[in-house]
This record gives sequence, structure tokens and C-alpha cells, in this order.
Amino acid sequence: MRSVNALILLAGAAGCATVATTASTTSRIAPVNTLVSAAPAAVGMSSNLNATLDSLVSSALADGATPGATLAVGRYGRLVHLKAYGRLDTAVASAPVDVNTIFDMASVTKVVATTTLAMMLEEQGLLDLDRTIASYLPGFNAPDKAPITMRMAMTHRGGLEAFAPLFRTFRGREQYLQQINQRPLKAVPGTTTIYSDWEMILTQLVFEAITGAPLDRLAEEKIFRPLGMTSTQFNPDSTLKPRIAPTEIDTTRGGLVWGRVHDENADAMGGVAGHAGLFSTAPDVAIFAQMLLNGGQYNGVRILSPATVARWTAPQFRGSSRALGWDTPSAVSSAGRFFSPRSFGHTGFTGTSIWIDPTRDLFVILLTNRVNPTRENTKVFALRRAVADAVQRSITDAPLIDWEAGGSRQ
Repeated sequence: MRSVNALILLAGAAGCATVATTASTTSRIAPVNTLVSAAPAAVGMSSNLNATLDSLVSSALADGATPGATLAVGRYGRLVHLKAYGRLDTAVASAPVDVNTIFDMASVTKVVATTTLAMMLEEQGLLDLDRTIASYLPGFNAPDKAPITMRMAMTHRGGLEAFAPLFRTFRGREQYLQQINQRPLKAVPGTTTIYSDWEMILTQLVFEAITGAPLDRLAEEKIFRPLGMTSTQFNPDSTLKPRIAPTEIDTTRGGLVWGRVHDENADAMGGVAGHAGLFSTAPDVAIFAQMLLNGGQYNGVRILSPATVARWTAPQFRGSSRALGWDTPSAVSSAGRFFSPRSFGHTGFTGTSIWIDPTRDLFVILLTNRVNPTRENTKVFALRRAVADAVQRSITDAPLIDWEAGGSRQ
């Protein structure tokens, strides 16, 4: 297994400062091919970590932050915390969540599926980030959209609007492409960062045009099946419904949204979209995170090169936290105060999040259905930061640095 240190050092090619590594610690810990369970103390973390995390999540659930959650924490290829909390639904009779509960990943789809496929296509020479989207999609032909490149799309600098309720009128890929093409820009392409779902839908349409295959099939064949992510999929089969955490009560869609994508635009596209639609579990997302920490390989299967992982997960522009597809820590980030500047992650509207810190060979995955029964519930936002901070504070083999306070040591 490739050391995470190699991944960190390669970040220099993307313009990031090389960071200090923990070679002295990793040299004492035998490498593993797959994630294995271990006590926190075995990987330089406090033995109180599990109890601390249990207390934080349980308190948040008692306060109504979310009906249920699963939390996975890993370091040096060891899974030091994997636990389920609460129930699938707010209903009293609802079944309890377990570690294999399937959650609607919402915008985490953008990185686990869409961005990863784009990375793979670039490595194969089939995708050029500096080509315009119009050169791949002839239907994306509005004159004001002509300058938008794939790089702009992957960094949310295409100037497109953040969101519009197209689902009220339109259906399917072709209608969505037509509408995104026709709608006015919010900024001159390449000048500012606007987090837009449309750019990931366009990315999806680009690589579907390149390969002739739909997003869900590509992701299953190129990512999920090779890595052994057996519970990760779009449009989960109805037989899996008892394992799925329901999301919002939506009267326009017949009540409780359960086993069907929560995002209305993804739903209008048939449940398979570049910005949302993926369902997964904490163990599966942990495999994905460890693959990235390993520099693009897991269990002997390589899907990306270390250089690609380092380059795509590094910040791309001054004044923006955005990497290529990924986000990086910023002020009041869901990553909390202590994830290093070289960290990368993403959140999902339904209450999901993934944060990876290659400096400390660490990942934290928190999956919730905080939108059950309503999207107005935002209490999970504080929980994300509290969990991230608790995990970083538990590390005993490296100094704790408060990056939000300008890099001061704690």
C-alpha cells in the first residue's frame, strides 16, 4: 500500500506547500491492504475517542439534529470507530439504524461518483480540463456559455446560477441540458466561485457523451465494483428499502421520500445525476476514503494514480476553497478547526459528509438524514464540526494546530 506521505508530497505539483509528514509514526504501524478494525490507541489516538464521539452524536440526536446517523473514523488504514445511532425515521416505531444503513448521499455524489469518473477519464486522455464544455456537448451552444471550460465546471467557476427548480416543469437529460444552456449566467465565466449543481450535471453529460454509457453504469463498473463498495448505487432496488434511511416528508411526491432520491432535480432526471442521486453506507464510503489516502488504490486495485489524487484534491485558486470537484477547509467549515489545509472533503444536503486529512492519514465520515422530516432542521451543522474537532483533538502523536486561528498550536 502506497504511503500517504507520497500523496502529500505530490501536492507540491499543484501549487500547494509541502507539509510535514508523520513518517516516524507510520514506520511503526504495519501497512494493510484493506481497512481493519483497531483501537484508537493503536494509531496514535486517545483511548477516550469512542466514548467522546458516542456522547457527541447521542446528545445531538436527543436534541433533534437527525433521526439517525452512522459515523466512521479511520487512521493509518485502521477503522477506529464505526457505529450507528438512532432510528431510521422520526416515527417511534421506526427500526434502529445499523452500520449498514443506506443513506441518500446528496451532493457527496459529486465527489464519490462524478469527480472520480472525471479523474479517471482525464488519466486516460479522454477528458481535457482546458477544453470547453461546448466542444464536448454541441447542444451547449449559447454564446455566453462558449468560454466555460471543464476546469471551470469542476471548480464551480463557470458563472452558472447555483440552483433553479427546473423539476417543476422539465424531465430528463435533454431537457435539463436545454434549460441550463438557455438560462442566464450569474457571472462572467472564470471570474468568481458560485457553487452550482448545473456544472456537475454538465460534467455528467460530457463523460456520458465521451463514453456512450450512463453515469450509474460507469460508476458501478469503474469505481464501486472494483473497490468492493457493494451497497453503493443509484436508484436502489425496492428490496433494499428496509435498509434505507428515509428523508423528507414531501407532499408533492406522495409523502415520506424513502428509497427515492431526495434532490428534486436529480429525481426529475431519473434519479441519476452528476450532482446527486447516490446512496451508500458508512463502510462503503470508508473504503472510498481509504482508497484516496492510499493514493488511488485499495485492496490491490488501482483506479487512480497518486499524482492525480494529489492534484485534484488541492485548492485551485486564491480566494476559493474549491479543489477540482472537492472542497477544502475554509472559515467555519464543516471540517472544523483542526483539519489541515491539505485536507479535502464534501458535504451533502441530506446531512452527509466526508473529510480526509492526508497530513494525518485520517478520514471522518458522518452520514445522517437530518432532512427527516423537514429540510429546515440545521442542527447537524454544529455536530459535523464537533465530531471533526473531537477526532483531531484525540490525536496524540502530532501537535494540534488551530488552522482557523491562523495556524496556532493548541
